[in-house]
Amino acid sequence: MQQVSIFNTDLTPSQICLGAGNFGATIPQADAFTLMDAFVDLGGNFLDTAHVYANWIPTLPRSISEKTIGAWMKARSNRSRILIGTKGAHPDLATMHISRLPPADIVQDLNESLQHLQTDTIDLYWLHRDDPTRPVDEIVEILVAQVQAGKIRAFGCSNWSTARMQAALDYAQAHGIEGFVANQPMWSLAQPNPAAFGMPGLAAMDREMLAFHQRSGWAVIPYTSQARGFFSKVAAKGMAGLSERDRQAYSNAENERRSAIVQRLSDESHATPAQIALAYLLCQPVTTIPVVGCRTLEQLQDSVCAADLRLRPEEIAYLS
Repeated sequence: MQQVSIFNTDLTPSQICLGAGNFGATIPQADAFTLMDAFVDLGGNFLDTAHVYANWIPTLPRSISEKTIGAWMKARSNRSRILIGTKGAHPDLATMHISRLPPADIVQDLNESLQHLQTDTIDLYWLHRDDPTRPVDEIVEILVAQVQAGKIRAFGCSNWSTARMQAALDYAQAHGIEGFVANQPMWSLAQPNPAAFGMPGLAAMDREMLAFHQRSGWAVIPYTSQARGFFSKVAAKGMAGLSERDRQAYSNAENERRSAIVQRLSDESHATPAQIALAYLLCQPVTTIPVVGCRTLEQLQDSVCAADLRLRPEEIAYLS
């Protein structure tokens, strides 16, 4: 698996990022260690986590995903070879209506993430949510201060609107400072049914946002890149065989059309539906590094192989 460059940074992550949202939780620590070991052996070096991951399971220690990665890096003595992206400033899960974007909250989450990950610096720090009532200048300045303090190397945003990203870009350019370098939206080949994602504050890729990335050069590092395995499930069971959860999230006419095309491309190329879905993102006209949430070594191997698959422009257009 090759490495790519992220705009305005010296970061060179692998083409695919391993999502660690369930590490230490539904994926026990030993299994998470095995997955991370295999990912590195396959050429991966980029891990994605968050301060809030698995905090929805009250019986587990808080921030167990970050702590699992920290324990793994310490056990393997490989911190210098791994790029860590983690997210902070997410509202407390019990009070989702209360923003945690004041500077003090951002710094608190960052300092705690550094402790959990057992590191002095986070390579790519994300703001997990936005609060449109707070001025972007305050947010950009507090993150720049963390770069200057050596606590982070670069920063990005997740679940921000295109208008807010443009405002942040305009502020950074007007003041001659390095601002955001990447965005982490919801994005996959499958078109989501918006009503099915009930958590407030999520943002999905659309044409306006994609055009912004083409103008700005920001990298896209999307979550839900495989749409919960939607195309693999349809290939195995058909639309009628989907779970109620998957039907609510992705059952629509456009995805039925895309599923048929994915199956045809899969038959022609001998690639799996999951690989076709990831290749769709990897072949976009902007730097795109999909986050994959693998539970087994087989899923990990399948996902990583997508990095070698190239779709023709007409195939991408047909899928779109």
